[in-house]
Amino acid sequence: MEKTWKFKLGIILLIICVIAFLAIPVVPFLDLENSAKITLSTILFVIGEISFWTGGLLLGKELFGKYKAYFNPKNWFKPKSEDSDVNNLQN
Repeated sequence: MEKTWKFKLGIILLIICVIAFLAIPVVPFLDLENSAKITLSTILFVIGEISFWTGGLLLGKELFGKYKAYFNPKNWFKPKSEDSDVNNLQN
């Protein structure tokens, strides 16, 4: 697959999404007023959501679905599916 600017931008946006969501739990420990903490948390959440969906649109349906399933905690401890083993044997 040729890595176009859309692909690279999509990956960068997904990385920004992860950073924004990981920064939210840090906000309560900052030395800010409560209203500033709420505002900052909201801004980080919105940035995370926008960058996630925009990156997904740029990457395309298949690749976006792959990364979405990869980052889903429900799938972290599941064993590998047997379908991939069958496909490998057929090739």
